[in-house]
Amino acid sequence: MPKSSLALSNIRGFLILLVIAFHSFLAYLGSTPASPAQFNSPPYAWVAYPIVDSARWFGFDLFCAFLYVFMMQFMFFLSGLFVWPSLQSKGAKIFVQSRSVRLGVPFVLGICLLMPAAHYPVYLVTALDPSWSAFWQQWKVLPFWPTGQLWFLWFLLALDVLAAGLYRMDPDGVLLGRLLGPDEPSRYVARLVMVTAAGYLPLAVLFEPWEWLKVGPFSFQPSFSLIYVIYFFAGIAVGVPGIESGLLSAGGSLARRWSTWSAGAFIGFVLWIIPTALSLVSGGATAQALKIFADFGFALSSALSCFGILSVFLRFFATRSPVLESLSRNAYGMYVFHYLFVVWLQYGLLNSTLFAASKAGLVFTGSAVLSWTTAAGLGRITIGPLIFGRERRRVVMKAHSS
Repeated sequence: MPKSSLALSNIRGFLILLVIAFHSFLAYLGSTPASPAQFNSPPYAWVAYPIVDSARWFGFDLFCAFLYVFMMQFMFFLSGLFVWPSLQSKGAKIFVQSRSVRLGVPFVLGICLLMPAAHYPVYLVTALDPSWSAFWQQWKVLPFWPTGQLWFLWFLLALDVLAAGLYRMDPDGVLLGRLLGPDEPSRYVARLVMVTAAGYLPLAVLFEPWEWLKVGPFSFQPSFSLIYVIYFFAGIAVGVPGIESGLLSAGGSLARRWSTWSAGAFIGFVLWIIPTALSLVSGGATAQALKIFADFGFALSSALSCFGILSVFLRFFATRSPVLESLSRNAYGMYVFHYLFVVWLQYGLLNSTLFAASKAGLVFTGSAVLSWTTAAGLGRITIGPLIFGRERRRVVMKAHSS
């Protein structure tokens, strides 16, 4: 596999560990509510914090805040990178059919089977009747269907359908190239920041960052939805001419200047978190001005963090790593299953006297190992290879050989 493809594969393995860490540490944030939310009482705060532990450490707040500014954007960007080669290889119709199976089937099975099982411990924390039948009665009368991390699947499928429609109208990707096509890294990131800010700032005025819109099993964050669309199509635009040359070349400017991009990621985070913190303790016009500055800092930090990580992996991790290769191969299955293990392990440690760091470490390690093992096992049986198979690797190799 070429160097850039190896680096991106390794990033995928690294990113799934960040996702698991983020969810594992949420129970131990210093800023979480003082007590767990009632399962059947609005505003259903347990959707954001399923398990609330009395053991806290503010270091997890900083870590999760850093992931918060870029993690989902990065996932959509990486998801878009290989869409165009896949469309060229399969055609729009077969592409949509394969993505419907790969994303739609886990989404449907996940919300019907995994999500009730994953949220049962959330109910148990405050339940008077711990029976499954009592839980199921309360689950059925919720005004929405909790989907946990699986919202990403339906949202990504919708974007894949949009991409297929665009491919039918513009198979050469000329329009995408003009709007978001690759360029010299600093100019490309500057353009990405401007487009992201233009899409995010108006929505940030209308919606709070923690606000979700829910229609049955379909949920999304309205303040961030347009950002995800932008990053997905930005990834497609980079992937149209190929990833082994240009912006993501392993020997290109982005990789050579990894230290500058890494420093930029840190600076971008500071430019977001400081005005964000100040806006929470200010009032009136000052708070509004700080919020606008923080919202632009969010757009800046998102792009700089994504490209900071890309630069490091293109420079230092464009080689084979058995561990990262296995993680990358099983990353999708791990994403689907990890939430179940995270919540149950957090619940199991509630009465433990361990420090927050110890609990978080146990939850992260246990969830990573269990979801990794589950994904690897399902990838070898029944329809597992069709859903959790090696589609992306086949697309990468075919695109490179052609």
